[in-house]
Amino acid sequence: MSRDAATPGPLTAWQYVQNVLFYLHVALATVVIGVAGLPALRRGRAGANRVATRWIAYMVWAARLHLGLTCEIRGTPPTGDCIVAAKHQSFWDILIIAHAVPRRAFIMKREVMRVPVMGWYAWKVGCIPIDRSKGRDAMAAISAQINLRMSGDGLGQLIIYPEGTRTLPGQRRSYKQGVATIRAGTGLPVVPVAVNTGMFWPRSGWGIRPGRAVVEFLPQIPPEVPAAGFLPRLQAEIETHSDRLMAEAGLPIPVRAADVAPPEMVDHRNSQ
Repeated sequence: MSRDAATPGPLTAWQYVQNVLFYLHVALATVVIGVAGLPALRRGRAGANRVATRWIAYMVWAARLHLGLTCEIRGTPPTGDCIVAAKHQSFWDILIIAHAVPRRAFIMKREVMRVPVMGWYAWKVGCIPIDRSKGRDAMAAISAQINLRMSGDGLGQLIIYPEGTRTLPGQRRSYKQGVATIRAGTGLPVVPVAVNTGMFWPRSGWGIRPGRAVVEFLPQIPPEVPAAGFLPRLQAEIETHSDRLMAEAGLPIPVRAADVAPPEMVDHRNSQ
């Protein structure tokens, strides 16, 4: 089978060996790139972002080298300030989405951002800490930080996973209100992203298969879309397109009545 096959390749004993070699390789590369790039932190976000871009590109290259895994990007990745709301199935979609946008940022646990080296880069590239102990007040604090950055040198592309956790291929979870709350508090457009990455790179991170996964950037949902219809529309767009991508990769997906697009989504697409 071709290294770039659109369906997952076989999980042989040799592929498991390559999984181990991949993780050993990228662990060493992470230390080397991270330490060697520390002087770039003096140049602020631009310097840290260059190091992050180099690290992500190296990870993607190493996945192709060891695992025979690649990814096709469909649609147009955003370049301006926005929320990127994505289906989340594995670490592979984190890497690919971050690789596709120029100024990526994430919402991260405050404790993670205090870790030496990794935390320093997270702060510098624009990641936003969240204090989960504050409950609903945490969302207000995040919106305030986003607005502050937008008034300065810009936010970039804030990557959010509306389901709140990784899901298995074909699995769905209710979308959490956080993405809608941040959208309402910032007025940012939202770019939905569909994926089938979990069919190649499992949620656990082991047993990675060769092949060509797909990450698809969909047309943005503009700020003027009413709040009441935003979350159902976001979920319908991401889930129906992700199901299509997984079906292309060979996963049987049942027809779901809830996937019928609301009229306003159709109107929006026709207006693009």
